[in-house]
Amino acid sequence: MRQLGLIGKTLSHSFSKSYFEEKFQREHISGFSYELFELADIQEITGFIQEHPYLIGFNVTVPYKQLIIPYLDDLSEEAAAVGAVNTVVVEHIAGQTITKGFNTDILGFRKSLNGTNLPDKSLVLGTGGAAAAVTYVLESLGCRCTAVSRDPQRGLPYSVLTPEIIAHHKLIVNCTPLGTYPHINEKPDIPYEGISGEHFLYDLVYNPAVTSFLEEGARRGAKVQNGLQMLYAQAEAAWNIWHNL
Repeated sequence: MRQLGLIGKTLSHSFSKSYFEEKFQREHISGFSYELFELADIQEITGFIQEHPYLIGFNVTVPYKQLIIPYLDDLSEEAAAVGAVNTVVVEHIAGQTITKGFNTDILGFRKSLNGTNLPDKSLVLGTGGAAAAVTYVLESLGCRCTAVSRDPQRGLPYSVLTPEIIAHHKLIVNCTPLGTYPHINEKPDIPYEGISGEHFLYDLVYNPAVTSFLEEGARRGAKVQNGLQMLYAQAEAAWNIWHNL
């Protein structure tokens, strides 16, 4: 039995296990299992891989998408470019275990845009691994990104955002976990009064389907989209990497 899985710190909200188990059943795929592995610290990753000899790959979620990189043997070109990994391949070659990191969030986010006509400027809320993938895609499509962060050394502080700044950035992407079930009343602290019907609000959170962030946008006539399409696309891209080993 070839083993796959997801590593992260808290995984009770994850869709990955049910997604892959349903996929295996629906498509009559045998010989694979998919499990959730909560790691209290990224330093546990080496022991985790050694303790699972049938592991051929795994997904990576918050807060480890960037922290895992020093523990990997190799990176794909895109994973190296964004400095974040969400998919890992584990190969056992001549008695050695070789790990390589990929970033399928890039393909997932790009596909989920469905050819949307993007504005020239955007605000990306958050500076984690998912935000890095989103920024990479948007800038490759000609949309300049301004990072917004609680850490003023990593981006524009939330405290300096004004309705005018919001009004001039027609795309706002939430790459933070704020609003994820069960904390459904949480949302990024931005001046929502600057949002109009010309805006597009994209939330990487997918549970609930309509977050408080998206509700604020929809109430003001903005186009809104959650992260479910992105998750499906990145999961399929990860499977294609593992299945072709």
